[in-house]
Amino acid sequence: MRFDLITLFPAMFDPIRDLGVTGRAHRQGIWQLHPWNPRDFTQDAHRTVDDRPYGGGPGMVMMVEPLRQAVAAARQARGSAQGSAPVVLFTPTGRRFDQDVAQSLSEGEGAILVCGRYEGIDQRFIDREVDIELSLGDFVLSGGEIPAMALMDAVVRLLPGVLNDADSARFDSFNGALSGLLDSPHYTRPEIHEGESVPAELLSGHHAQIALWRRRQSLALTAERRPDLIERARSQGWLTSDDERWLAGLPGGRC
Repeated sequence: MRFDLITLFPAMFDPIRDLGVTGRAHRQGIWQLHPWNPRDFTQDAHRTVDDRPYGGGPGMVMMVEPLRQAVAAARQARGSAQGSAPVVLFTPTGRRFDQDVAQSLSEGEGAILVCGRYEGIDQRFIDREVDIELSLGDFVLSGGEIPAMALMDAVVRLLPGVLNDADSARFDSFNGALSGLLDSPHYTRPEIHEGESVPAELLSGHHAQIALWRRRQSLALTAERRPDLIERARSQGWLTSDDERWLAGLPGGRC
């Protein structure tokens, strides 16, 4: 798995390359990170990568050519051994990034991630070079570096050998093993904290009872906070008749 980053700020990615789960996986060679600075592909003394927008308006717009040459360099460096990698741009107009996208990318050879800055990117670059446009949500960031880090973290943790327990990723929120629902609450020692005990079901040692408790907690939490995920699971046929009875018995018969 290889990620190539088109970014004006390569140093921002040092933590995801060096620290935590992703850092350990990088040291093990499970994935690679290669930054490309568009300023290295400019022809003027000032290493200019942006200019004023046609038609007027605030801010500056990133120019086509430095970005195109950076992408071309990344493609050449990847070579045929890395296969064809999609060029991903982070933009408010893109598809919402979710676990399905992360799972799909984890099954490929990686991606070339374009991190925009300023007011935006010349549309001609987007039309010619970008395969996928993604957004983290309905808010605006200063650039695409933070979304790129979020994507890499979400994808890398799905790769074989990255997590100590392979089931950790399978039972994350939004995963198919949970019918795309939110995960249930978690508890650890001490058994009693300030008078509040761990739920009895988790202390029972009865695996079926524990699984049922977790499923119902997952359903209740999802119904309360993300009813859209309940509807999605229902439309996919992922809810059992027991699930539906439990949902019907929630206060107000939620969902």
